[in-house]
Amino acid sequence: MIIKEADFARIDLTGKTIVFPTDTVYGIGCLFDDKESIDRIFRIKNRDYHKPMAILAADLDMLDPLIEMTDEIRYLAAKHWPGALTLIAKKKNIVSDLVTAGKDTVGVRIPNHPLALALLRRFGPLVTTSLNQSGEDPIMTFKDAMAYEDRVDYLVDGGKTEGIASTVYDAENYVIIRQGKVIIRD
Repeated sequence: MIIKEADFARIDLTGKTIVFPTDTVYGIGCLFDDKESIDRIFRIKNRDYHKPMAILAADLDMLDPLIEMTDEIRYLAAKHWPGALTLIAKKKNIVSDLVTAGKDTVGVRIPNHPLALALLRRFGPLVTTSLNQSGEDPIMTFKDAMAYEDRVDYLVDGGKTEGIASTVYDAENYVIIRQGKVIIRD
């Protein structure tokens, strides 16, 4: 079902998946603690269960119960969020091992897109990954996202996204995992 921001107040994401635009690409997500829907995302994407997913949030307060908040994370968040920087942080027990592929860390991000932020403010943190099938190019337009209409519960039309991947930075080990849009300098 295609929904608009005005519909966020009347839908329930429990047991559901949603496709939505971010500042980078279209993503697919679900409530961060909904293991059945997380598993469903793996199946929709044909994603290897050994590949972790990320958690998006609207602000640091939403992330505080989920990760160990370090000075490094606070500094980078203040400098680059909302934006295209995914930080790898030590997870707290509330985050399922299904999300992290059994690792003790999780990627977190605050996206810089008004629809994504409105969705996150309404529902809280969402487990997300890019919408594309594993190994394929990212999906940057709503038209292309519509190919998933029969596999997901909700789709949010956000037009065209930027298509530049987020930088992934391991804030535990001070290592850039993937260079994307954000440049991190000492």
